[in-house]
Amino acid sequence: MNDWIEEAPIAVTVCDERGKITEMNQKSAKTFEKYGGLSLIGSDLLACHPEPSRTKLKKMLTSVSTPNAYTIEKNGVKKLIYQFASQKNGHPAGLVELSLEIPLDMPHFVRK
Repeated sequence: MNDWIEEAPIAVTVCDERGKITEMNQKSAKTFEKYGGLSLIGSDLLACHPEPSRTKLKKMLTSVSTPNAYTIEKNGVKKLIYQFASQKNGHPAGLVELSLEIPLDMPHFVRK
């Protein structure tokens, strides 16, 4: 993982084409600390997700599909979750999940 990503204020979690977690930056390790943090590297990403998320991620692992993006709020912290298939030579090569904290009342601008 690039040095700047390692200390970025967003959680970056990467898995290979089989769903095995291959990379986590510091923020990701902290986010998932109660589940093992960096010791999750090498484990099955799909096992970390309940249905229907697991099925959606399985589909994303087998096709270059539309990214999965949504917001969540937990313990008063709102986050944007953005998951997408990584590619190698136009074929699915794994998944990347970005998770970043956003303000509860974040401004939205429509630009022309």
